[in-house]
Amino acid sequence: MSRIILSLLLLVLSPLPLAANDMTEPETFNAEEYFMEHVLDSYSWHITTVKNKDITIPLPIILFDDWKLVYFMSSKLKHGNEAYKGYALGFTKDSEGKIVKLQGDYANFTGVLEQNEKYEWTPVFFNISFTKNVCAIFISIIILCLIFLSVAKTYKQNPNKAPKGLQGMMEIVVLFIRDEIAIPLIGKEKYHKYFPYLLTLFFFILINNLLGLFPVFPGGANVTGNIAITLVLALITFFIVSFSAKKKYWIHIINPPDAPWWLKFPIPLLPFLEVVGVFTKPFTLMIRLFANMLAGHIIILGFLGLIFIFGAINPIAGYLTSPVSIFFYVFMGAIELLVIFIQAYIFTLLTAFYIGMARE
Repeated sequence: MSRIILSLLLLVLSPLPLAANDMTEPETFNAEEYFMEHVLDSYSWHITTVKNKDITIPLPIILFDDWKLVYFMSSKLKHGNEAYKGYALGFTKDSEGKIVKLQGDYANFTGVLEQNEKYEWTPVFFNISFTKNVCAIFISIIILCLIFLSVAKTYKQNPNKAPKGLQGMMEIVVLFIRDEIAIPLIGKEKYHKYFPYLLTLFFFILINNLLGLFPVFPGGANVTGNIAITLVLALITFFIVSFSAKKKYWIHIINPPDAPWWLKFPIPLLPFLEVVGVFTKPFTLMIRLFANMLAGHIIILGFLGLIFIFGAINPIAGYLTSPVSIFFYVFMGAIELLVIFIQAYIFTLLTAFYIGMARE
């Protein structure tokens, strides 16, 4: 429903922002900036634009530099053309999107930076700022805690009653993961140790996928479309598989059974491929989730971008393009909703599969 409402608003308003303030020359639509703003992480949470003014939620910037802790809100740094106490948002190719420390005459400068002047800068030693994705992760954690604590409370209050509502829906999903993923792939006697992780993995990916599809705050962050997030999830799976593996698992990697001897010792091709496979498994987990979610966001944004591209050429063209673009936008949104569940399922399924192979 939220996507339909947003689509109708875009249908009515899409070509309007394309006119310049003096209404004489159309504003150039920057497709690259449009895409990057929506799919990349940032130090503030953009809500909307009203009368050429961006409405954003500032997030805390926390830096550890020169053995001291520096804290300020991201509202102090606007669009990379302002500095605060010598710190600025990157304004060159090498520093774009990063917090940098200015050198020389601007070491402690606060104010608007001159666009034509070249600045000396160094990277910040340690940056633990709250970015949009970090904030979105905390929001998803709060949502998950509220859901599961509510369901647990309902179970305690009504231990002998049939589940209904949210409790019934969650029980169906939990039992599905247990009976169709954990037990068949890990084993009935071994799955208990890994089941909490599988549940956490599935619901964490699912909630963040759903929030990323929702167009307004607290949605809109591209958490699972960020390769750093999927890398961490893949590394956790990698370490769980590695430390849970039995001795025979490593022996079979170094000395694959029933393989020709000349592919194991004079030419260690199979052991080499098996060792490479240990690292490619988490790598494929990382890339699969990242690429699918990022591609989905870009495709959806691409259909919306057509409205602004044609509207920048001619407002009438923008209005004529809007119905077609919005139709495909809603259509791709429905497909993306299916992909959201599939990706959470596949990541959990493959994790259980890798654990099961290591424990067999």
